[in-house]
Amino acid sequence: MEIHLILIFMICAALFAAESKDLISSLIALSAAGLGLCLAFLILKAPNLAITQLVVEIIYVIILIRATINKDLPLVRDGRWLFNTVSAILFAVVFLTFAHLALKEIPVFGQPLMRVSNEYIASGLEKTGSANIVSAITLNFRSFDALAEAAVLFTAIIGVLAITRKTGKIDGK
Repeated sequence: MEIHLILIFMICAALFAAESKDLISSLIALSAAGLGLCLAFLILKAPNLAITQLVVEIIYVIILIRATINKDLPLVRDGRWLFNTVSAILFAVVFLTFAHLALKEIPVFGQPLMRVSNEYIASGLEKTGSANIVSAITLNFRSFDALAEAAVLFTAIIGVLAITRKTGKIDGK
């Protein structure tokens, strides 16, 4: 049920981002959709994807705010601080509510719920030869997943460097 509410929230945020007249409101709505996706990953028991999504979300929000902050501030210029404040409080309440619902579903530490995790724990040492079960799972059982996450983070870093780099001046000689 929670996943359906988050999906509806994400669709509404995306529609608002597409229909918004100013860039800052559109960026905030797009960020809300991305954070909704992060919560959806948490509910679907994929915390590694949630962390990756959150890192990419933070990086692109910083870049886009830097790109738009001096260009478009109609809500601040028009003196609509009450709307800004109410919107920020409403967003915080909705986000914290969904975060509470998602975090409530995380299993108790030390109690694996899934058959796969029981298999990893039971046969991790004999199949991998590693005494550290976390390293065994990361490097042997989930190596492609870890490689894909590293590729996503590397791509995000390259994107940040490409956008924030200073271009050299070309002499007119």
